[in-house]
Amino acid sequence: MTALLDYESNQIVELMQQSAEFRGADWLKESLQQAILPELASLPPYLCGMWSIEETASDHPVHDALRAIVFDETSHTGIARNLLTTIGGKPRPADVHAVLKYPGPLPGGVRPGPTVFLGGLTKESPDLFGRIEEPDEPLARATSAHTSTGAFHSAILAAFRSHPELITGARQVVGPMTGHGAGSSLVALGTLGAVETAIGVIKEQGERTSSSPLNPHPGVSGDLAHFFVFRQIHHGHELVKVSENPETWDFTKPEIPMPPTHPLGVVPNGGRPREGPSANPDTRTSRHVQPAPQRHGGVPGAGVEAGRTGQATQLLDKAVREMRFLGHPARELLATPLPDGSGDTHGPEFRYVDAQARSAAAGQRGPREGPGGTRRRT
Repeated sequence: MTALLDYESNQIVELMQQSAEFRGADWLKESLQQAILPELASLPPYLCGMWSIEETASDHPVHDALRAIVFDETSHTGIARNLLTTIGGKPRPADVHAVLKYPGPLPGGVRPGPTVFLGGLTKESPDLFGRIEEPDEPLARATSAHTSTGAFHSAILAAFRSHPELITGARQVVGPMTGHGAGSSLVALGTLGAVETAIGVIKEQGERTSSSPLNPHPGVSGDLAHFFVFRQIHHGHELVKVSENPETWDFTKPEIPMPPTHPLGVVPNGGRPREGPSANPDTRTSRHVQPAPQRHGGVPGAGVEAGRTGQATQLLDKAVREMRFLGHPARELLATPLPDGSGDTHGPEFRYVDAQARSAAAGQRGPREGPGGTRRRT
């Protein structure tokens, strides 16, 4: 099988089109490489939406909901890496072909409708977020050329069940994710039962089970799956059970008001201009626009290094800290108006920066200068 790690490809769709009889070790390794990309794709837009909420509203229920989902999605990336390494796969570091570019489609041909972009939280953006997490059932009448992340994970689980002998428990990232959700801690996947539970966490925290919108792996009792959290924010009302037999749910009171936000407009492909009258207005803003993608590019790599060094817990903690440190410079950007008179503000761009450039930039900033210098709650 040709190894193709390119989010602009239709590789996930092509993998799904292969007959079950050919879904062995090679198919699983390639599928799990691809499965990491949709998890990463959701993080930057969710983070931009969360960071655009004014800091005075950091205790707002919408902010707390987005924060919980960000931690869940971060743990899903670690779970996907553990699924790959337990069958002897080696996660490939991010490169210019695999990195997500916004605005753009979801990776691998998954659900071709939504265009995912970086922008501030609006009444409409949770609708996009929900389409990223949409369950399988609404797509039941889609053509065979379309697939969802849920259907892809189900196919991966079926392949594991057909080949449990591939599970070794090797090179696992193990440690607590001090964020949200019963499934957020990363455990070694050395048995088929552990693999089944892990894939269930990814699917059910995002989409829910087939019988209920409730999250089976909640941070607190009564938590909804991500898809329905986003639908609540979009509707402006909580989803509550309105009858028991048959069980039905509806968006009704209490009301969920939108928090105050900064006017972060949609970040154009390739980021804001670097030269000319509409370029970054000052050195400080220019410096803050760039470090966010540098640090984001480093967080997913923690799983690779943990497998090589055995320092899983330390590197996992570092990855979580780096995600938190991004919040301070991001909010500084979101308080800085663009110089084009549009009324929009700057924001993180999550552009790809290779390892050599990251090292050079880190050396120029010094060990604690820049985005990681101030610890604040994201």
